[in-house]
Amino acid sequence: MVRVPLSPEERQRGERFGALLREARGERSMVDVAAAAGVSAETLRKIETGRAPTPAFFTVAALAHALNLSLDDLATACAADADADADGQALSA
Repeated sequence: MVRVPLSPEERQRGERFGALLREARGERSMVDVAAAAGVSAETLRKIETGRAPTPAFFTVAALAHALNLSLDDLATACAADADADADGQALSA
């Protein structure tokens, strides 16, 4: 099966998502957060840097749990950023 290339908007959303995770991680190490979520540090690194812009749902859910983030809040933040990008304005979350 051929995978359809991601659009620039989808790549930007993945970068925003990675930045949100990086910010939520704060001073915690990537290894500690990855272990708490049950994913590899390399997986977390790829998500945070935008190299894995569409992680699997259960990976996102595990990372959100490890970082005490609500999936609703993550979705809202990514959607709000996308709306701001479309309007050419920045929204604060």
